[in-house]
Amino acid sequence: MILRNYITCLFICLFVTVSAQEIHTGLQNNEFDVEVVVENKDSGDYIKNAEVFVSGKYFNYNEIYSYYLIKAKVGDQLRVSHPDFETVYYTIKSDEEIKILVEGLPAEREAVLSKSSRKMKSISATDLYHQYLDSVNFYKKKDIDLSLSFVEKALQNNQSKQRNAVSYKTLADVYLYWKQYDLAVNNYKLSIQIKENTATEIALANAQFLLKEFKGSKNTYTNLLNQKLSNYERILVLEGLGDVDFSSKKYNTAKTYYKQSLELAKERLVTSKITDLNSKLATVFASEGNVAEANIQFNNSLNLAAKENVDRSLEEEDKVADFYNSNRQFDDEIKLRKESLIKAESHKTSEKKLNLEPDSITSQKINYKIGNAYILKEDYKKAIPFLEKSKKDADEKKDITIEKDATRKLSEVYATVGAYDKALKSYQDYVKLVDESYIQKEQEIQQVKRFSKKISDNQNRISSLEKDKELAESKISLAYIDQKLSEESNQKQRMIIYSLVGGFLLMSLLAYFMFRNIKQQKLANNLLALKSMRSQMNPHFIFNALNSVNSFIAVNDERNANRYLSEFSSLMRAVLENSDEDFIPLTKEIELLELYVKLEHNRFKDKFDYTISVDENIDLKQFSIPPMLLQPYIENAIWHGLRYRKEIGQLAVSIDKKDDDTVSVTITDNGIGREKSQELKTKNQLKQKSKGMNNIKNRIAILNDMYKDRVSVEVSDVIENGEGTKVVLLLKKK
Repeated sequence: MILRNYITCLFICLFVTVSAQEIHTGLQNNEFDVEVVVENKDSGDYIKNAEVFVSGKYFNYNEIYSYYLIKAKVGDQLRVSHPDFETVYYTIKSDEEIKILVEGLPAEREAVLSKSSRKMKSISATDLYHQYLDSVNFYKKKDIDLSLSFVEKALQNNQSKQRNAVSYKTLADVYLYWKQYDLAVNNYKLSIQIKENTATEIALANAQFLLKEFKGSKNTYTNLLNQKLSNYERILVLEGLGDVDFSSKKYNTAKTYYKQSLELAKERLVTSKITDLNSKLATVFASEGNVAEANIQFNNSLNLAAKENVDRSLEEEDKVADFYNSNRQFDDEIKLRKESLIKAESHKTSEKKLNLEPDSITSQKINYKIGNAYILKEDYKKAIPFLEKSKKDADEKKDITIEKDATRKLSEVYATVGAYDKALKSYQDYVKLVDESYIQKEQEIQQVKRFSKKISDNQNRISSLEKDKELAESKISLAYIDQKLSEESNQKQRMIIYSLVGGFLLMSLLAYFMFRNIKQQKLANNLLALKSMRSQMNPHFIFNALNSVNSFIAVNDERNANRYLSEFSSLMRAVLENSDEDFIPLTKEIELLELYVKLEHNRFKDKFDYTISVDENIDLKQFSIPPMLLQPYIENAIWHGLRYRKEIGQLAVSIDKKDDDTVSVTITDNGIGREKSQELKTKNQLKQKSKGMNNIKNRIAILNDMYKDRVSVEVSDVIENGEGTKVVLLLKKK
């Protein structure tokens, strides 16, 4: 006779009863199979779509035997969750069957399998909620549009709070996979607001970390430490706290959290986490400059990763090899990367899977890094075959980034060893790849814009469902009040007055909500307008910059071309990183200006000199500014003022302290002036300038409306005859 552990859970309330069992001492440290049955107590139906989770692993329903077959050890915590009943937690005590009985769950809500006849029962046509969730998870990594459409369907009907909370968590999981971290955070919070759940809170903390909301992430993780957690959940929370402190460069506390998490992972034999935590501890030691301790931890993580699988081993070997490179241990790096190369080339199936990710470990990347290590060792002849193999593999796999970098390195190495014909050929190939890379980047930017618009449209539709539910509830409430008023029409005058007052209060509440919605819509429109304006960057600058690169290439000035491309890439990267921000620190804006003016000066050295001065008395950390707000004024000064001078002009940018709460940014040039510049321009140029200036004015107007007059700009002539232009921008403390 087989003894069973029975766990009974109510649809609303939860209670657990466990029959007395002796722990099998022989199983304490070994993994074994456990059968988990989840059954509707009222109908005897098996529940097939629960989430059964043990130590970081999910286990699926076995259609043949009608149970979930899990792998566990004594002391592991089982978690069973479902949209229609409270989450069940249970500590594994033996390898005996675990049975979970659910009361109050309608039979038609499940696709079930009868225990006696083993025949499928029919699925209710009226409740497709679980099918929708299954479809969401099926399309999650394949098609975000389909995933979101099924979430929308799951939310359309008047579902329970438990179901709505699960739906919004599932939606957040989809956004997290597609790296839409802000939307993931919002939907995790909405799920928790509807119904608190530990797993959702852990997911929220992780999403906040990925969004770089380190303060919010740490608060969420810290609050979780005070809750009742399973061993695996506590490992995740401690690891998350370590990640946050490491990102904030608080290395001592990061090590403390990682060590606590590692001790618990070793105690519970959670192999994957033991590997990860050893690796993260090594990274902390490396960041502190403790190379010896970092080497020890990295060796541990390498040995552990090798016992897991090839993909995890390749990932860890790449990380350790990068560490060797940063410490100039080139021989160790080359040896380790050659071992990785053998694994990657013999593991074709995994490599194809890894190629789906932009940061995957591929043969072309490994070959490139080996070649680069030989270059750093100044062993150029040994570097050549690895770079050539990297270029060839990258070309076959359409990895233009690695192909471009490998081609450039080959050109440099050939030139170093005196193979000038090959160096020239490689350089010409490199130039072609640069052009292809820019075209590819432009296409990627357009794809990202279309992708973002699709996500925004879907999210707006889903958000409107929540508003529709609120409106429907309000209508039901008003209808109920009307009915009560008609039924009580014969009551005393005082009761009528009270009813009227109640109606007035309800109308006031509705008016308040309408006013708030209008205000929120106005804010949303302002944010959308700002985002649209920020995304516009003067295309003339981009194309002129590319022309400058071509001119450098035409005269074989490779050094200036590479330097110009590198500086231009840094500027574009900085612009894109700040494109979603209303304000950025003033220090970042100054860095952008310095880089932009430097690029323009490289192109027009014979037209102007420039100075950028910052008052040392200003605490720049206390001030922020809309990104790329000053650049158009400087561009106008160079292109429409200084460029037309016959002799070298002067451009001066000064940032001075006006008072404790205000700084003044002054841009002065001794160009031909606004009036003469207008006379020299074509109609098309006048139209473009007008659009650019209107864009700036509109940005300032919207930001001042949102943030209470923080920015003001005044433009004037420097000399009475109209020559020279002076722009004064006043910026108030944030």
